[in-house]
Amino acid sequence: MIIEQYLDNTIPEIRRILKHALDSEELTVEEGLKLLKVTGRNFIALQNVANQICFEKKKDIVTFIINRNINFTNICYKKCKFCCFSHSNTHKDSFTLSIEEIRNKIIELNNTECSEVCIQGGINPDLSIEYYIDILRAVKDINSNLHIHAFSPQEIYHLSDLCEDSIENTLKMLKRAGLDSIPGTAAEILNDNIRQIICPNKINTLKWIEIITIAHNLDIPTTSTMMYGHVEKLRDRIEHLDIIRNIQKRTWGITEFIPLPFIGKNTILTKLNGYLPNHCHGMDDIKLLCVARLFLNNYIDNIQCSWVKLGQKLAQISLNYGVNDFSGTLMEENISKSAGTIYGEYLHQNQIIEIIKSAGKRPARRDTLYNIKEFY
Repeated sequence: MIIEQYLDNTIPEIRRILKHALDSEELTVEEGLKLLKVTGRNFIALQNVANQICFEKKKDIVTFIINRNINFTNICYKKCKFCCFSHSNTHKDSFTLSIEEIRNKIIELNNTECSEVCIQGGINPDLSIEYYIDILRAVKDINSNLHIHAFSPQEIYHLSDLCEDSIENTLKMLKRAGLDSIPGTAAEILNDNIRQIICPNKINTLKWIEIITIAHNLDIPTTSTMMYGHVEKLRDRIEHLDIIRNIQKRTWGITEFIPLPFIGKNTILTKLNGYLPNHCHGMDDIKLLCVARLFLNNYIDNIQCSWVKLGQKLAQISLNYGVNDFSGTLMEENISKSAGTIYGEYLHQNQIIEIIKSAGKRPARRDTLYNIKEFY
């Protein structure tokens, strides 16, 4: 009844789209685009519909994971214009962790409830395939129960080059060594015109889709992401969601969707003549989360906020705007930090629990595949 009251205050076109969403009907790209443009009463109705759909799927439960990030090298030659993390191998701040240093980071997790280690790094041409395999084996040797969430599609592509073998065979080899799932990063915006501006040396859209799809076919689940708020348009965001949705229709291997607002304080992209980043200001972030909930409905159940990019306050607000996952403790986050985010690189689980409770939700610790481990 309350939802109907909000819908009655919307314009007919938006009311029709929101009712379709409530009836679990698949939204078109054009309908999604219209929702990204709503304001005022239409936005309030969108928020309530997103919250209602989320409640129907998850009740009042908001999950989080105890995890640790390990960025094993910041040496990279891809020169993405949005990245401040990467350096050349001659830069004074460049680094590559030894296997022993990585082992020590894993040993530090002993006697904790950490269930996942997320491992990513730059595309360092000096590293061999054996180095990557040794990372996986080192983690499993220390704690075979740790879930290894590692290596973006860009890294997988690079590793297949090192192996001089197919993507499929490379993934099979990594899986045998201990890889459990893959972060769906390096997606940025899945539009090659945009990619030519922000990351011209990265894999193209079709290759990203191919690698993700092959992983799913090998029973290697992935997340999905979108980095937005730079040079893309609203239509690019919706078309990106449509690509993600179409992958999921075929494979059902995506565990969650994570929108990542562009952090541009220290990046080259903010200094390019003619390309002024489309910085989002709170409402745009929240609106995208709501639309993602409606657009991906029936296909991707979990919508995650990125507290390290949104900040703790806005991330908390998002929990009533279609979001059901608060991400993780991270323990060590270097990439967003280098780009200029001010929200820290670690949240203790007790802080996350309190944030979720204060939003009127029920906190639950999960594993990577969204199995609930404990309620609070």
